[in-house]
Amino acid sequence: MKLGVNIDHIAVLREARRVADPDPLDALSICKRAGADQITIHLREDRRHMQDSDAKNIIALSALPVNLECAIEPSMIDIACALRPHRVTLVPEKREEVTTEGGLAVTGAQPKLKEAIRRLEEEEIEVSLFIDPTLEAVRAAVDLHVEWIEFHTGKYANIYAMLYGNLAKTHHTIKELELPRKVLKQMLDDELRNLRLLSCDAMELGLKVAAGHGLNYQNVKDIVEIETIEELNIGQSIIARSVYTGLEQAILDMKALLIR
Repeated sequence: MKLGVNIDHIAVLREARRVADPDPLDALSICKRAGADQITIHLREDRRHMQDSDAKNIIALSALPVNLECAIEPSMIDIACALRPHRVTLVPEKREEVTTEGGLAVTGAQPKLKEAIRRLEEEEIEVSLFIDPTLEAVRAAVDLHVEWIEFHTGKYANIYAMLYGNLAKTHHTIKELELPRKVLKQMLDDELRNLRLLSCDAMELGLKVAAGHGLNYQNVKDIVEIETIEELNIGQSIIARSVYTGLEQAILDMKALLIR
């Protein structure tokens, strides 16, 4: 299974102090040396972490393919078309969110989304849609004629965290946190089954399947066993571990878990 390393959180650390380092650009050679298959970055409209200059330099200088995540707003698509990364993953954005809370709305008419896809494909850029793991979203992605989808695994990650006790109570109600372990285990099994079935459906319909959001060194093992998922994009947990182990070792540790 391929690994896309999301290096946004290096920029988060830099922006916390409004200083020049750490520079996300310095991570490129380390990611390649450690065996990463792709660099993933999210250029948000609010520029809370990655800046335009980061995206420009990373795409120009990376020896690995770059997956640029961005919103479907025309101004962001202008930037993506100008920078020409290997892939653009279209994601939803809310200014007040801490991190991406769900998948992109892909059902219905969606004229802005269709226009974004059209423009990117004209520039011969791979297009991926970051979607919730539902059959309706998969079918909509097929109708939009994109090459890739990426399943939002936040629900799976949150259930796993509730079951094994490593989720901050601020993320869920006390009622959710007090569900019996038997119920949580069934919920986790159901979500894994859903991801497995939908990724198989998507592959059979001609889509390439990636997954990401909330994945870490503990919960990734079951996702890895879903053979129809080709790629995982993981960031926060890798960068968090790198504080203690260094970035190269953190990536090597994750790569070891991605071997089926």
